[in-house]
Amino acid sequence: QRKRIVSSPNPSKSMTHITGAQFLFFSSHIGRTAFYIHEPCHSGTLCELQKPNMTENGLGHWERVLNVDTMNPNVKRVEYAVRGPIVQRAVQIEKELKEGVKKPFTEVIKANIGDAHAMGQKPITFFRQVMALCVYPDLLEDKFPEDAKNRARRILQACGGGSLGAYSASSGIEVIRQDVAKYIEKRDGGIPSNPDNIYLSSGASDAIVTMLKLLTSGEGKTRTGVMISIPQYPLYSAALAELAAVQISYCLDEDKCWSLDVNELRRAVKAAREHCNPRAICIINPGNPTGQVQSRQCVEDVIRFAAEEHLFLMADEVYQDNVYAEGCQFHSFKKVLFEMGPGYSSVVELASFHSTSKCYMGECGFRGGYMEVINMDPEVKLQLTKLVSVQLCPSVPGQALLDLVVNPPQPDEPSYDTFIKERTANLHILSEKAKMTAQVLNTVPGIHCNPVQGAMYTFPRLTLPEKAINAAKDKEQAPDMFYCMKLLEETGICLVPGSGFGQRDGTYHFRMTILPATEKLKIVLEKIREFHKRFTEEFS
Repeated sequence: QRKRIVSSPNPSKSMTHITGAQFLFFSSHIGRTAFYIHEPCHSGTLCELQKPNMTENGLGHWERVLNVDTMNPNVKRVEYAVRGPIVQRAVQIEKELKEGVKKPFTEVIKANIGDAHAMGQKPITFFRQVMALCVYPDLLEDKFPEDAKNRARRILQACGGGSLGAYSASSGIEVIRQDVAKYIEKRDGGIPSNPDNIYLSSGASDAIVTMLKLLTSGEGKTRTGVMISIPQYPLYSAALAELAAVQISYCLDEDKCWSLDVNELRRAVKAAREHCNPRAICIINPGNPTGQVQSRQCVEDVIRFAAEEHLFLMADEVYQDNVYAEGCQFHSFKKVLFEMGPGYSSVVELASFHSTSKCYMGECGFRGGYMEVINMDPEVKLQLTKLVSVQLCPSVPGQALLDLVVNPPQPDEPSYDTFIKERTANLHILSEKAKMTAQVLNTVPGIHCNPVQGAMYTFPRLTLPEKAINAAKDKEQAPDMFYCMKLLEETGICLVPGSGFGQRDGTYHFRMTILPATEKLKIVLEKIREFHKRFTEEFS
C-alpha cells in the first residue's frame, strides 16, 4: 500500500495520534520533517506499513501528478503518421549506422515529409540575403544588392526597436499584412483583399488549428463535426482529436485521379447529421498526400455545397504554386467564390491558408504563413484576435520571410533576374521529378500511381499478397505499415504508410515525397521497385 509523504521545514521528534487507526510520526531528516503514516496491524500492535525511500530534499517517492492515466485523454487519441513509428525507427537506424552497425545500405533516405531544404533544395538567394540583413543589420553597410537592402530596411522599420527580436502585433506586422493583401489581390485578378482580414501565423498549421478551435463547440449530437478528405493530411485528424471534435470523412475518387465528387460530400454530411453537428468542410488543393489539382468546376461544386449545407469553408492552399500537369491550373477558392456572384460571395464564410514552407521556397523552418478570413462575424473576429493574442505573436522572422514571398523582386530591381531563374528552376525540377516518379512506379507490377498533378507527393496503391496481409495481422500492424517498415529495414527508404492518412477499406498505399535530388530519387525509385518484387515473391 502506497503512503503519502509530506514534509515541513521545522524538525520535530514528537508523535501525534491521528485517528484510532492511524498514527503520524515526525522525524528529522536533513533539516526537514518527514511524516510517516502507521496503522495498527491485525494483531492490534503498531507496525509500519511502508517506509518511503527518502530523497535529498526529505520527500519520499510518490505517484506523479501527471501520468498516462491522469493526462488529457484527447491528447492520447492524437496520431501524426508523418512523424510516427516509421520515422522514429528511421532515426534509430541512422544512429546505428553512425555507431558502425552493418546494414544492407549506407544511409537512410527520408522521403516521408515535405521538407525541401533537408532534401537538398537550395534557398532562394534574395530571400536569404534579406533575412541575413534583417537578422544582422550591420551587414547593411556591406556589398548586398540595393533592393535587398531596401527590403530589409522596410521590414526592420516596421519592427519594434528596428529588430526581428521584438514582439509584433498579435495578428502580425501591419506592413506585411498589407503586402499579403496586395499579393492576394494580384493573384485573384483584382478582387479586393482587406489587410484587416489577414492574420499572419507560424506556418499554415498554426492558423488551421486556431480556426478549428473557434469552430468547435457543443456536446453529444450537437458536437462540432468537420468534414475532411480521405486520404487527408494528419494535421486535421490530430487537431480534431485533441479538440474532441467529430471527424466527418469524405473519400476522394482514386480511379478519377483523386477528384472530389459532390455526391460523396452529400453522403458524408447526411450520415454525420445523425450523430453530430457538421459545421465546416476542409479542402486541400493542390492535394496532400494525393497530389491532385482540383478543377474549377470542382471548386464551384464545393462552394455551392458549403452554401447549401451551411458550412464554414476552410481552403488549405499551401501548394498553390506547385502545379505540374498539363491542363491543370490552381484556382483559389476566394477568386472562384467572388466570381460566382454575391449570392455566394456575400454569405459563404471562408478561411484560406498559405505558407512559406512549400511551393518553390521550401522554407519550412522559418514557420511563416497567413490566413485570410471572408464573411466572418465581426464579434467572432474579435474573439479570433483575442485567441491569437494568447500566443503573443507569430514568429517574426517567419513574418519577414513571408513578406519576401508575397513581395518578391520586381522587374526593375537588380535581384529580379536571379530570383526568376531560381524560382523557375525549382518548379521545373519538381515538375520533372513528379513525372518521373509516376512513370517509374507504374512500371512495377503491383503498384499503381496516379499522375502527380501538383503538390510534393505521390500516393500509390499497393497490391499486397494475402500472406503478407496475414503476417501484418500477426504483428498487429496495418498491412501497409508492415510493408513500409520492412522497406525501411531492408533498404533505408523511409516512407509513410497510407493507413496514417486514411484510405478506403481493403486498399493499401504509401505516401512518398518527390523532393529528393533527382539522382537520389532515381535510387529511391529503383530500390522500391526491387523491394516490391522481393516482397511479393516472399509472401506469395
